[in-house]
Amino acid sequence: MQSSIARGLAAAVFATTVILGSSVAQASDVTFAIKNSHPNAVEVELYSQDRDHVWPGGNKVYYLDDGETKTMPLSCEEGETICYGAWISGDKGTYWGVGPDNAETCDDCCYTCTGGETEEIDLVP
Repeated sequence: MQSSIARGLAAAVFATTVILGSSVAQASDVTFAIKNSHPNAVEVELYSQDRDHVWPGGNKVYYLDDGETKTMPLSCEEGETICYGAWISGDKGTYWGVGPDNAETCDDCCYTCTGGETEEIDLVP
């Protein structure tokens, strides 16, 4: 009798693990490579389109001087869509991608979190 209880308990633990495991998001890492080809400094944020998350977060931005290329590694959820928003420092009216606060739409500024590194994103005037 104890062995049948143990088998039943083991089966329940396995089933619970399978069910819970399938609902937990898998973590991944991706690196955005962005080059500022504008003559002014720019600020950049990366926005998840699948959850309420921004990189770098904490009311901070990635800052790129004119001519600077920066890599921005981040941890994200596998399959998550991430879009970049960039704007001239001090001028949120001149922007690339989804712009400041993820407020605009874009055709080619989003990437899927699958690991690796994006191609170099060139912010040109």
